[in-house]
Amino acid sequence: MNEAHLHMVVNHFPIIGTILAIGILIAGLLSKNRSIINTSYVLFVIGAIFGILSMNTGEGAEELVEDMPGIGWKIIHEHEELAEKMALLLDILGVLSLVGFYLQYKKNAKEKLVSYIILLIGIASLFVIQKVGTSGGEIRHTEIRKDFSNTTIEKETSDHEEK
Repeated sequence: MNEAHLHMVVNHFPIIGTILAIGILIAGLLSKNRSIINTSYVLFVIGAIFGILSMNTGEGAEELVEDMPGIGWKIIHEHEELAEKMALLLDILGVLSLVGFYLQYKKNAKEKLVSYIILLIGIASLFVIQKVGTSGGEIRHTEIRKDFSNTTIEKETSDHEEK
């Protein structure tokens, strides 16, 4: 298994896991069920871990595909920049989830506030998460690019080769 394959294996969970965690957190807050809320916290922490793994395998994946015909440096760079923002958001959600666990364990009244902060950050992060997933898919699936054309891809590839 090479770095590109490993990246493909680990990069889906941060996206799907965060979406699931948000839904489960909403269900937990509405039902006032701490076990359900804790489940969302676990998913946010796992999402942060997989986000770190995705970032650590992304560079190796880039090295393997950047010179392939039709890829283009621009689209990889855009994906990388968005992924860095997403990783930061996932790390914040993971750390806040650990804080939420701790506050809940200590029966601190601020635990509910932390849950709502996590929910707001999680919902706000969906915009970046969607962009990261789409830009990652566009690297190898040129047919889903909004500006799909062979001439654009050839120009981006030749521009990168000149640098």
